[in-house]
Amino acid sequence: EFKREVLEVMRQPLEDREVTISRAKFTVTYPSSFMLVASMNPSPSGYFNDPDSPVTSSPAEMQRYLSKISGPLLDRIDIHIEVTPVPFEKLSDTRKGESSIDIRKRVTAARELQTKRFEDSKTVHYNAQMNTKQIRKYCLLDDASMQLLKTAMERLNLSARAYDRILKVSRTIADLEGSDDIKGSHISEAIQYRSLDREGWLG
Repeated sequence: EFKREVLEVMRQPLEDREVTISRAKFTVTYPSSFMLVASMNPSPSGYFNDPDSPVTSSPAEMQRYLSKISGPLLDRIDIHIEVTPVPFEKLSDTRKGESSIDIRKRVTAARELQTKRFEDSKTVHYNAQMNTKQIRKYCLLDDASMQLLKTAMERLNLSARAYDRILKVSRTIADLEGSDDIKGSHISEAIQYRSLDREGWLG
């Protein structure tokens, strides 16, 4: 519900990990490395692409609502996930999922891998901070994975910034699995985490 111009202010700190404040007599730059977690309704009514819910917003209203989030801002967000309503069967399922303790162990192991990977760098400590040179060094793909990524780039009309973010996320997915190499399955999963780039979301 924030105004578009307010949301657009986040573009610089998301990209540069610093924020610059300018006044008439001076300009100050502060460090601003943070993790952004955001949520949004896909339409004024909160329903979108839900076949079991009544359509209470017109296509024009939904388009106007979604257009508050610009393409350049979305480009700077590593992961987009569309969350659909949870059916009753899953809500009432008594089976237990993976425990938080087990997930924490995998995340901790992945972070230790990244700490070791970037131990010679003073400014980079984990995959999300990689620059272009480091992406080319640590995100090597085989021919099949490269072709998969190329197809996704062309079909989804992704930007160069989105390309880099897919590689960073796929490197992290590989780290979570303890894999030295980025595989096709890692690239496929990372592409799936760009749901707002898909046709249909923004009209």
